[in-house]
Amino acid sequence: MTDDFSETQASVLIGTAEKMIEIWNRLSPEKQAALLARFGTEENALAALVTTQLVAPAKP
Repeated sequence: MTDDFSETQASVLIGTAEKMIEIWNRLSPEKQAALLARFGTEENALAALVTTQLVAPAKP
């Protein structure tokens, strides 16, 4: 296993992270607070959102 990302992988990861940040910014303060309570920090909550997005099955 390698720790290097191809340009395509990096682009997908960055794009996913950008989408998750956009989603975070659209969440209500209550939902943000719930995620912060669960994951401790905004960074951890965003990481959880990104991970969930990356491992979710592709939609047809």
